[in-house]
Amino acid sequence: MSANILDIREALSKVIDPDTRKTLPVTESELQIRPAGDAYDITVTLGYPLFNGQDELRGRICDALAARGVRAGAVDFVSAIRTHAVQRGLRPLDSVRNIIAVASGKGGVGKSTTAVNLALALHAQGARVGLLDADIYGPSVPIMLGLSGKPKSVDGKSMEPLIGHGLQANSIGFLMDDDGPAIWRGPMVTQALTQLLSLTNWHDLDYMIVDMPPGTGDIALTMAQKVPLTGAVIVTTPQDLALADARKGLVMFQKVDVPVLGIVENMSVHICSNCGHAEPIFGQDGGRQLAAAYNLPWLGALPLQIDIRSETDSGRPSVVASPEGAAAKLYQEIAHRLAVHVAGQPLDDSGSRPRVVARKT
Repeated sequence: MSANILDIREALSKVIDPDTRKTLPVTESELQIRPAGDAYDITVTLGYPLFNGQDELRGRICDALAARGVRAGAVDFVSAIRTHAVQRGLRPLDSVRNIIAVASGKGGVGKSTTAVNLALALHAQGARVGLLDADIYGPSVPIMLGLSGKPKSVDGKSMEPLIGHGLQANSIGFLMDDDGPAIWRGPMVTQALTQLLSLTNWHDLDYMIVDMPPGTGDIALTMAQKVPLTGAVIVTTPQDLALADARKGLVMFQKVDVPVLGIVENMSVHICSNCGHAEPIFGQDGGRQLAAAYNLPWLGALPLQIDIRSETDSGRPSVVASPEGAAAKLYQEIAHRLAVHVAGQPLDDSGSRPRVVARKT
């Protein structure tokens, strides 16, 4: 049986991507089909970083072609991260396609550790990633990335991000003395953070991960309103007290029209470093149940494990310190699910809308 390009495109339009659970994009820019002798080479453009080789998707493509009597040659995938919509009245930054807030309703749940490792996992999967430390009263990114010194300025007006393990990063911690407390009121904090975001020369980022301040107070709320966010991730532990605060956090984002891209349950189970015994000391499945109650994506669970803490404190978080370790693989899987959910968000159309400029009369 012979087939032309249109037949092949039509056949592939019914293939379901196992990650997005949607049919493949089949426009000429997203699906390239090239004759190769008695076969056809296929190149698919995906809206998220490649992960684990896309073997299952490759198999589905080959099966769809075989059903039409067509032999598949090389089946390749490329990644093209697109800019997605943000809150009404805001526009994405020119140099950052997607800003993702990593937040929690309270401190002490491992939000910063999760944010850093997710950023590193996305980078390891081939994305261009930045990390903004917005936790003004407890900036931890400098320690976690093993960075020191102050950002340099070429023009005296803007800052260059520091580079840690391939991430472009900035933090108020780079601008303060190591032992200097942040004794600032809310408006000062908000101004400092928005300047940190807008005055940093971020270089062509697919994703920026923002380590948000804990809680749902004025600072977090103002950040959620003023920073153009593609979406937010909520980090919680399975403990009832943490879940109660996590609910407040996710409701806050929903009220300001920021999509919640998923729930991550940290410290889901304690792993004994001596015997490997696993014990759910903070309860079980609280994060998963929270996601189900609000019909939100469940991104995954992470253990309470001494290696995660010690590696992060040393300036080499788990994803770079032990890339083949169990914890790093969990971060990789969660980062991949997050990227897939980002790819499913509406695309940015602000470029097609006129800018409204207020002028004094």
